[in-house]
Amino acid sequence: MTLSENTAAGDLTLGFGLPVSGSWATPGTIAAVARRAEDLGYGSLWSFQRVLVPAEEDYGAQYRAVLDPVVALGFAAAVTEQPRLGVAVLNAPYLPAAILAKQLATVDVLCRGRLDVGLGSGWAPHEFAAVGATFARRGAQTAEYVAALRALWADDPVEFHGEFTDVPPARMLPKPVQRPAPPILLGGSADVALRRVGRIADGWISASRHDLRSISEAVGTIHAAAEEAGRDPAALRMVVRGVVELGEEIRDDAGRRPLSGSAEAIREDLGRLHEAGITEVFLDLNFIPRVGSPDVDPISADAHAHEVLEAFAPTRS
Repeated sequence: MTLSENTAAGDLTLGFGLPVSGSWATPGTIAAVARRAEDLGYGSLWSFQRVLVPAEEDYGAQYRAVLDPVVALGFAAAVTEQPRLGVAVLNAPYLPAAILAKQLATVDVLCRGRLDVGLGSGWAPHEFAAVGATFARRGAQTAEYVAALRALWADDPVEFHGEFTDVPPARMLPKPVQRPAPPILLGGSADVALRRVGRIADGWISASRHDLRSISEAVGTIHAAAEEAGRDPAALRMVVRGVVELGEEIRDDAGRRPLSGSAEAIREDLGRLHEAGITEVFLDLNFIPRVGSPDVDPISADAHAHEVLEAFAPTRS
């Protein structure tokens, strides 16, 4: 199945990663990329979170200079009208649930109900230390966080009592535009995290490092967990962060890495992802060295972004 067939059928949504990492993460570039993506029919725009990196470790150029994801979405809300705005992902243990509930409700109001909330458990111990969060039992924290956000966004008065979050009876306004709540998608690749998606979330977001050649296994685990929980697997969104390398074929021991190489090969990859159960792919250039690094020429990064935007424009597929 090809990308054009998917798009024509309305089955596969294509999104785009906002310029939030490196030298191209400027107000002008965010506005230009967001508006062009909207004009070309992309269905969503995405940010991601990185608070800080260790002084003595290299996590990759894409993590060295990253805008705050919620603020970036608020900016994107002001310059677009149609695409959904998502974060992939916020680490749930980093902030009290009430604070994040207020921030995200505000973004949903400002974008008139287009917000998608991606949550993760976090994986960087230095960030947990810096924000005063507890690394242990972070998965349990994330699961409770989902329930706490939904409770805080419910009709007033709100109340929530859990192990990690305790909210006395209160009123919290404004509420999100989306009722009863914006969609909550969870990240994670371990079996326990995938099963958590199936039990409690509205969908899943893959990590940048996930091997897309085995994506059907993750989808299967999520769907099985949903069925066991009495939920409809078909109602869950399956979102892939597509680290796309247009014009550069990346190979490893298993062969060509999906979403690298020619535009034709990448379109075929997108079709295969849809066949594997993926409902949405957002093309993310923040995670490729020639775009997402603070050391690259921002003009060159912007030019490549527009090349990719045009190459996979949904309105032209």
